[in-house]
Amino acid sequence: MEVQIPLLTILLVLPFIGAIATLFMGGERAKSAKYVAGAFAGITALLSLLLFFANDLSFYDECYGWIDTAGLKMSFALGVDGLSMLMVFLTSVTVFLVILFSAAEKDRPNYFHTLILAMEVGLLGVYMAQDYFLFYIMWELTLVPMYFMISWYGGPRRHYAAIKFFIYTHVASLVMLIGIFALAFNAAAITGGGYLADFSFAAVAAASPLFGTTFQILVFGLLFFGFAVKMPIVPFHTWLPDAHVEAPTGGSVILAAVMLKMGSYGIIRVCLEVLPEGAVWWQPIVILIALLSIVYGAFACIAQTDLKKMVAFSSISHMGMVLLGIGCLSDAGVTFAIFQMFAHGLITTVLFMVCGLTGHNAGTREIPLLGGLAAKMPIYSAFMMFGFMASLGLPGLVGFWGEFGVIFSFYEYTVSIDMIWLIIFCLLSLLLTSGYYIWAMQRTLFGKETDKIDVAHVHDVSLSEGLALGVVCALIALFGLWPDLALGVIQTFSQGFISGVMI
Repeated sequence: MEVQIPLLTILLVLPFIGAIATLFMGGERAKSAKYVAGAFAGITALLSLLLFFANDLSFYDECYGWIDTAGLKMSFALGVDGLSMLMVFLTSVTVFLVILFSAAEKDRPNYFHTLILAMEVGLLGVYMAQDYFLFYIMWELTLVPMYFMISWYGGPRRHYAAIKFFIYTHVASLVMLIGIFALAFNAAAITGGGYLADFSFAAVAAASPLFGTTFQILVFGLLFFGFAVKMPIVPFHTWLPDAHVEAPTGGSVILAAVMLKMGSYGIIRVCLEVLPEGAVWWQPIVILIALLSIVYGAFACIAQTDLKKMVAFSSISHMGMVLLGIGCLSDAGVTFAIFQMFAHGLITTVLFMVCGLTGHNAGTREIPLLGGLAAKMPIYSAFMMFGFMASLGLPGLVGFWGEFGVIFSFYEYTVSIDMIWLIIFCLLSLLLTSGYYIWAMQRTLFGKETDKIDVAHVHDVSLSEGLALGVVCALIALFGLWPDLALGVIQTFSQGFISGVMI
């Protein structure tokens, strides 16, 4: 008899053990915390890579009894498919690269790596959960280590930024929880399966065709609010620039590359799959919010003088592009929205690492104070140019396929409603994106040298930093030249997805 290895549980347990191990590595042992954290994160990344190339992801589904009493049924159920697989792979690789990049961390390094690994546990749990209650627990779990990451290791206004981050996202999570309870209790009432509430994805999905239109519209609104704040989209975005500016580089990378994707993942996984009539009713509003986020985020970038804050606002614009693809309610739109999530995760890893290097190695992130860095920091400059070109959608790099696919899907949508002029907003965002990236690059790397930089202390990237950046840049090029490597995985989920739920 074939024995199934609980690979998904192992993916959760490894970083959890690593977090506990590094937590107790105080004193002189704290210097070795990075090696322990790197080992656990590296093995997790290798296992996710094996899972990425698996022929049948459903083979790895796991379900263990958790709570089955007083009419409530909650399971420790894990699974992956074409939607979650890329996020699991992105999470594990990003965490390993953050640990590699942060090898020089000297401020309580054991606690720093504990927080990083604790975030990995929560993030992987969100993307693999097959039970709504487990999904919510893991969702909340990610908030705590990120709060302490910002509050303990952040900049001058770190406490304000940490509290703002926690309040915004926690309040949104509570609204989302109301929507989850509504789904579970209504599903149980409709099916009459003997449970007051069964929180499994499968039980709610089985009852979803019987959900009333009014119920779907109201609950879609609750869940969409909770997910949209996490993305974030305008007007619930103000926590993000503060959190990014004050967070340490490792925290910013994980926040932008992986944590923001929880919001768009939730919209696809829950709102579209379970509440299709609600999605149709909310579609014009979702499209409007997406376009507003795309254009507003791009305009806000132009106004920034802090390099890191500019990249933070660019995330609002690019996540608006993800929401636009979702709002098209087409298989192509969902496919390329997921691809854009993955692409944005890889690209922002480079961008925030580069921003962190700017502050640490040049002494400031203020664009007007920088200039001529290409001569002083050539390797750093090459990575910055590569990241900027990928983010503005240069063909041959991963960012191009995500944006091209979403805009193509939106074009089809505008033609169907006879409002093709709306495509102007997408083209405007592309123009603005190219403008602020090229402007920032020209000023920072090739502009006139200023006397505001401590030239004696300017230095290029270290070996560990260069390795981390080199790996993620290689992935950006790989998936840019061979997009079907990711699209093939996505389409196992998205092909026929909309027609399957919009019935």
